[in-house]
Amino acid sequence: MKFTALVATGLLATASAFSPSSAGFTTQTYGVGERTVGPMQQGTAHSQRRATIVMDGKANAIRDRISTVKNTKKITMAMKLVAAAKVRRAQDAVLATRPFSETLQSVFGGLIGRVSGEALDLPLLTQREVNKVTLVVITGDRGLCGGYNSFMIKKAESRFAELKEQGIECDMVLIGKKGVTYFTRRNYPIRKTFETGQNPDSKQALAISEEILNTFLSGESDAIELLYTKFVSLINSAPSARTLVPFSASEITQKGDEVFALTSSGGKFDVEREELEVAEPQEFPNDMIFEQDPVQIINSILPLYLNGQILRTLQESVASELAARMQSMQAASDNAGDLEKRLSQQYNRARQAAVTGEILEIVAGAAALE
Repeated sequence: MKFTALVATGLLATASAFSPSSAGFTTQTYGVGERTVGPMQQGTAHSQRRATIVMDGKANAIRDRISTVKNTKKITMAMKLVAAAKVRRAQDAVLATRPFSETLQSVFGGLIGRVSGEALDLPLLTQREVNKVTLVVITGDRGLCGGYNSFMIKKAESRFAELKEQGIECDMVLIGKKGVTYFTRRNYPIRKTFETGQNPDSKQALAISEEILNTFLSGESDAIELLYTKFVSLINSAPSARTLVPFSASEITQKGDEVFALTSSGGKFDVEREELEVAEPQEFPNDMIFEQDPVQIINSILPLYLNGQILRTLQESVASELAARMQSMQAASDNAGDLEKRLSQQYNRARQAAVTGEILEIVAGAAALE
């Protein structure tokens, strides 16, 4: 009789250990004459139970980590989709400025052809002896975009050191909070700082181009070099450098352009690039009388051209940053999925180990009573 009672007590304790209720390892018994729960009440109580298995602390900690990783994966995927939407907006902005750029290039080409026999004495087209260079460096305002900012900063540092080795003085115009923070802490000579933003507009480009023109025309700098990130594809962006001022008339009239379009096929994002031909020079009749001298008109067009170039590079840099953020968030989501899979395996093993341990305790207890 005593043996039967001990076995029954052990079985009740074991059953309570696998109970999904919050009571854990406690059991509830009823005395003779006490009211028991009816079938209907039992069904209601069962439907309200949580499907949580009470185990050791290690398994519960793994389960909490799995939940955290799942939430992180949702956030990174949402950030990727937001970046994709902003890339489309940057693409539309580039296409919207294209007609103005084509018209400006066409008029400039026609005016250059009209005054081809004359000596152009324009400050923005005059090459000087280079004793000082101003570097215009475009970085991002935020992180979480892979190596986008670090690659651009390394490019700027390398160019700065190269000019110093040649005995040329150098200062910087910084666009983007990441670049401003980095170079300010290292005491680089900084002339002016600007923010990049996520939606560059003509007002922002005008402020930057005015600073560049004032620096060059006042003689404080002999050349302006632009360092930006060229948008190649969603998985590739190339840090690039070019001489912005003084201009080259041949480059303006003979340089083509290209536009990009974000597409999606098979559930994956991709970029299609289109090379655009040089705009045909506008033809002006020989008997056309200009109200102003053509040289003065060219001198007025050049600042507009500079403003358009600044706006275009800002838009291209923002598109490169967003593409880098898309790839970074995709990689983070993939890593979160792999981590979730490994944690789930660890969780299952810990749960199986707990169940096996309970069974061994029951068998050992029964064997000890024999």
